[in-house]
Amino acid sequence: MSNDLTKEERILNVVKKVLSSVAKDTYTAPGMKHPLSEQTILDIRECLGLVVSRESELAQEHGRDKSARPHFIDEPKSSVVVSFDKPAGKD
Repeated sequence: MSNDLTKEERILNVVKKVLSSVAKDTYTAPGMKHPLSEQTILDIRECLGLVVSRESELAQEHGRDKSARPHFIDEPKSSVVVSFDKPAGKD
């Protein structure tokens, strides 16, 4: 993570990680009773939505591109650059 984030952005990042961890740690198989109440699950979703929304606002205010995604080194490129050289020949 970049060090140029504001304190608010760092806080939002940690809150998002904690809420996501709670969701992962309390995951139950389909058909089993979830340990969290339905209202708590909805509240976690709403909090995550607000965090993501505020992160987008802050990124826009600071001129950061939030649409960027990480890429693997061996991931195929979506475009290919082909150079066309005029063959040397008779003028």
